[in-house]
Formats: sequence, structure tokens, C-alpha cells
Amino acid sequence: MTAISRVIVGVSGSHGCLPAVRYAAEIACAHRMPLIPVLAWQPPGGDLAERTHPSPALRDLWAEAACRRLQATLMVAFGGLPPEIPIRSQVVRGEAGRSLVETASEPGDLLVIGTGRRPGISRALHAGVSRYCLAHAGCPVLAVPPSPLTTELRRFSFRSWAIRRRPLSAADIAAPPPATRT
Repeated sequence: MTAISRVIVGVSGSHGCLPAVRYAAEIACAHRMPLIPVLAWQPPGGDLAERTHPSPALRDLWAEAACRRLQATLMVAFGGLPPEIPIRSQVVRGEAGRSLVETASEPGDLLVIGTGRRPGISRALHAGVSRYCLAHAGCPVLAVPPSPLTTELRRFSFRSWAIRRRPLSAADIAAPPPATRT
């Protein structure tokens, strides 16, 4: 078995990927390896819609939005980029599972992915990124389960769905402003 030389972590832009990003950073820091967060994006409507009606301006906007989403996720995960870890962020156009497997193709790579829970009907209709990576990766894959907070939020109905589906911002985790007395 070869030694691990890079840690690649899948980033989706949602708070569900934060445990995997933080765990990958701990591994990279402990073993003094570079951390490579990868965010894969596709045009709205998929590649077929974009090929049918190509727009270089829109393509640039979508790629820029993906870069901002990756940077925002890293800021929320770490509260700023950690100086002790070399980070080489990548934004890749393509399907998430395939892009992660292609990025983690060198000898000595470790692929870290989050394993979010999805409803049964969604699982039946769409193959999961984590399942794809586990089946196709040529390197070790570390699957990180969701945080206990995410599990607890699932007990609630629409509100928890809305919270899980929106990206977190720094304001979501900041302390509330101090109360003023009048």
C-alpha cells in the first residue's frame, strides 16, 4: 500500500459537507499533506441544455458562482483559511462523482466524502455521489457521516428541509448581538 500524499475532499456548498471538509483538514494537518477541496458544477439544465443554447457569458457566471460557493464553504468550515495546511481549491465542471474520482486518480490520494441522508424516493431516482465514489475510485475513500445536528434537524418537517437546502453563511454561526438596556 502506498503512503497518502494528498487529501481530496468533495464540497457541495451545503452545510452537509462541512463535517467531511473539517475531517479532511484534520487529516491533512496531522500528516502535513495538501488539502484539495473540489466543487463540481454543471450548468442549469445540464450539459445538453447548455450545448443546445451555448452562452459563454452565462458559462463564466456559473463558473464564478461555483468559485464563490467553494470559498464561502471553506470560510464557514474554518472561519478563515487555516495557515498550517496548504490548500489547493479546484472548481471542476462536470458530474460531482465522476469529477471527484478523476481528481483523486494519482497514487497516494485519499478521497474524503460526506454521506448525507436522502429520502427513499430521491435515492431511487438519483445515484448518490458518495455511492459513485465508493464504487469507482481507485484510491482509498473515507466516508464521513452527517453531524448529529443534521440528524436532529431531520425530525422537524418543512423548516428542517429549508434549513438543510440553503447554504450557510458566517452570520448563521455568529453569536447574537448583545442586548441593549434602555
